[in-house]
Amino acid sequence: MHSGVPAAIAYFSPEFGITAALPQYSGGLGILAGDHLKAASDLGVPLLGVGLLYRHGYFRQSLSREGWQQEHYPLLDPNELPLTHLCEADGRPVRVTLTLPGGRPLSARVWQAQVGRVPLLLLDSDLEENGPGERDVTDRLYGGGSEHRLRQEMLLGIGGVRAVRAYCRLTGHAEPEVFHTNEGHAGFQGLERIRELVADGADFDAAHEAVRAGTVFTTHTPVPAGIDRFDRELVARHFGDDAELPGIEAERILALGMETYPGGEPGLFNMAVMGLRLAQRANGVSILHGRVSREMFAGLWPGFDPEEVPITSVTNGVHAPTWTAPEVARLGAGQFGHLPDGELWELRRTLRKRLVAEVRRRLYDSWRQRGAGTAELGWIDGVLDPDVLTIGFARRVPSYKRLTLMLRDRDRLTRLLLHPERPVQIVVAGKAHPADEGGKRLVQELVRFADDPRVRHRLVFLPDYGMGMAQRLYPGCDVWLNNPLRPLEACGTSGMKAALNGGLNLSVLDGWWDEWYDPDFGWAIPTADGEAVDETRRDDLEAAALYDLLERRVAPCFYDRGPEGLPGRWIGMVRRTLTTLGPRVLADRMVREYVDRLYAPAARSHRALDPSAAAGLATWKARLRAAWPGVAVDHVEAQPTPPSPGGAAELGSVLSLRVWVRLGGLDPADVAVQAVAGRVDDADRITDATHVPLAPASDPDAEGRLRYEGTLALDRTGPFGYTVRVLPVHRLLAHPAEAGLIAVPSRTTSEAAGVLMR
Repeated sequence: MHSGVPAAIAYFSPEFGITAALPQYSGGLGILAGDHLKAASDLGVPLLGVGLLYRHGYFRQSLSREGWQQEHYPLLDPNELPLTHLCEADGRPVRVTLTLPGGRPLSARVWQAQVGRVPLLLLDSDLEENGPGERDVTDRLYGGGSEHRLRQEMLLGIGGVRAVRAYCRLTGHAEPEVFHTNEGHAGFQGLERIRELVADGADFDAAHEAVRAGTVFTTHTPVPAGIDRFDRELVARHFGDDAELPGIEAERILALGMETYPGGEPGLFNMAVMGLRLAQRANGVSILHGRVSREMFAGLWPGFDPEEVPITSVTNGVHAPTWTAPEVARLGAGQFGHLPDGELWELRRTLRKRLVAEVRRRLYDSWRQRGAGTAELGWIDGVLDPDVLTIGFARRVPSYKRLTLMLRDRDRLTRLLLHPERPVQIVVAGKAHPADEGGKRLVQELVRFADDPRVRHRLVFLPDYGMGMAQRLYPGCDVWLNNPLRPLEACGTSGMKAALNGGLNLSVLDGWWDEWYDPDFGWAIPTADGEAVDETRRDDLEAAALYDLLERRVAPCFYDRGPEGLPGRWIGMVRRTLTTLGPRVLADRMVREYVDRLYAPAARSHRALDPSAAAGLATWKARLRAAWPGVAVDHVEAQPTPPSPGGAAELGSVLSLRVWVRLGGLDPADVAVQAVAGRVDDADRITDATHVPLAPASDPDAEGRLRYEGTLALDRTGPFGYTVRVLPVHRLLAHPAEAGLIAVPSRTTSEAAGVLMR
């Protein structure tokens, strides 16, 4: 890595999927966090992971005889896991303590896992000195009610920073320059860092600026329902002089998370909103998800169009050594371009054959758990066929992922499964959240279909989906299916793991597939996501499109054999997936992007905002906000060259702008005045905009106004328009929208601004 890498980066996440032997994850968020740590280790990026140790993990899943999901919470003994205590110099285990309402202590010990070169600190509240409620704070991942979740997230964020400080003190590890908040659950870490600076003499606003400068926030959800939100009074009760962060007014803390924007609920404290307000840099996890996130959180930057909201995107990646079958890894991506078709096809059959054996074993165990006797299960020996087109579908089971879309037309699905020349077989796995009754009903619906003796040899549901199963499932599937409601899949990395093993993708254009789909890598399921289509009709249309693809394109491609008995077109797609798509989906690429685009700039900002600079920036922002109501675009004049008698300018002409601006007592150096020009859509909104700076051209006139001037080149055909705006500008701002302030012409002063060409 290059010299811009920070001295250290603290990476906070509520879950980590490192290995099946350390079950501290529920799904994609945790697996992504684990892959992030592993790739950082491979690249030598100085990451330090921070999370919680859940004594019962997420949950183990089994099925009742009727196919209903049942949850089990086996107790994990940390002493039997690949963990060690973080200890003081005298051998005593480190204790991290928080204060709960009424002054009650919440203590946690710190366990350490080593993920290659990256240490991972996990906080555990199951201590004898804690009361029963406090001991249970780290009992289960995503368990309990609001207060339980709030305390988990306080321990993760506030306790996590204290654990990091202890670790650095005891080991000599560099103090983090950058703090990365992986989803809103860990957002309280910013508050603890503010408290540290306030204790050193900074005021709250200066501390806030200093903390923001070194913070990166990643959002993983494209739906508001996926964000933790707490009642305002519950949060207020947990902060203050007899609780946590004494000396900081609870109102200042609350203001960071309250939904004080149009469409928000002012009584709720939103963890993602706090994460964004505490971070100078933020990102979604695919290009499409970045766009969705900018629209979802646009209310935090009023006056700015969604495309200017300061949330970028870094598309997720997956850790090849974790998810690639040994046979594939041994060959390496560079070999697949030269491997003969027959050898590549035989490799795929070997992986499929291994999956068939794994499925039969797991299916037998599942039926025994469901109460079946050995004599009833002879049919399992004929489940799946190593020479049949095999489709995989495995993920969490929220409704938007549409586990049962494949069941929309059961007769048609049955015909696909039992086709005499081109049969299809499907392996399905997934867990519904224990509190999600709707998700459990979807699981049961699919299990009952898979139990039907007519199709049970062609479609199976495997309970207890986890890393161990996934590492066999991805390599053995020819096709990876993903059919979420677009655009609700933030990234969807399971298809990436299949691609690393030569699996082709069959997916809705959502998440990562939206940006990297290519006919050489698989198929795109058409979507019916127009506003006029209701949910039932949409599911019908998209299921029909899925069946059509399987029937007319996917299965024929797999079974269309040449003179040597090989499917040449299919093998070509497998080869291009391995050689071209595989390198793109790597977590190495993802972590490099984080370093270049987020970590290194955040470290530079952190270094620039020393206490004096942070105080200066906070003072400047306060002066800016106080003066901004007096900032206005007072008058706009525009003169095209050559003149256009009809009023509409022509292509190739130049527009000279003269703009009179009131600065409300601010200095011209505090602002930038811009013309914004571009194509105009049907609603007269400017799209594909360019920003042209206007320069001050006069001293203040008798009314205190300054004149700004500049030119616009009308170099595009079609509807074209412009407007003028005033923005704050400061060398320590990371983005023009950061301050959330903008001034534009009022209706009465903007007659000259508007549509120039039709």
